[in-house]
Amino acid sequence: MNKVIESADAAVADIPDGATLMIGGFGLSGVPDDLIEALVRKAPKHLRTIANNMGIDGRGMGIMLAAGMVDSHTGSYVGENKLLESMVLSGKIALTLLPQGTLAECIRAGGAGIPAFFTPAGVGTVVAEGKEQREFDGRLYIMERALKADFALVKAWKGDRLGNLIYRKTARNFNPMMATAAKITIAEVEHLVQPEELDGDQIVTPGVYVKRIIVARPREKFIERRTTRKRAA
Repeated sequence: MNKVIESADAAVADIPDGATLMIGGFGLSGVPDDLIEALVRKAPKHLRTIANNMGIDGRGMGIMLAAGMVDSHTGSYVGENKLLESMVLSGKIALTLLPQGTLAECIRAGGAGIPAFFTPAGVGTVVAEGKEQREFDGRLYIMERALKADFALVKAWKGDRLGNLIYRKTARNFNPMMATAAKITIAEVEHLVQPEELDGDQIVTPGVYVKRIIVARPREKFIERRTTRKRAA
């Protein structure tokens, strides 16, 4: 089955108002920028997003915020986005923060059909408020519910027309687990190859999870914050 779609706009054309979206990536690495930009052009409203972070002002998911498309967000880090900060403080967007490992496990559990699990992360903090708590072997744990979505927008390094995906380095954060936890997964790949060109042992996301695939346009890869020191003379 050929799952290749001719454009990012066609790939996201059926995402409606009020949809729950998972969007992969870590910082600005492994982010499906073409799909995000196409979604902004379509401009659905009242979206509920699940992602590790919301990009930065003017890049990544930050452009969705600026377009007024998002009503609520679940993630683990918001420190690089001043617009998100102002929207949360003014009550324009609902924000749910989870420890990063908990967020990853909530998504993984959603893809694995596990409705909930117990974790010690967040015990004794605001993260635990309103959640069931139990003691196991003398240690207190809180229950976290699995996360699932209507659509997942993911980014991969290589993919074939059957939807099999291989990720590279940091892009492997969140993208693979999100691909399993949505009703419809749409993948954006840097390189589209024939099925026989992928080493089966290297495939991370089998094509059974992917409904649509597009080829990303070449673009500069941005870094949120450079921390390199100056080279010696």
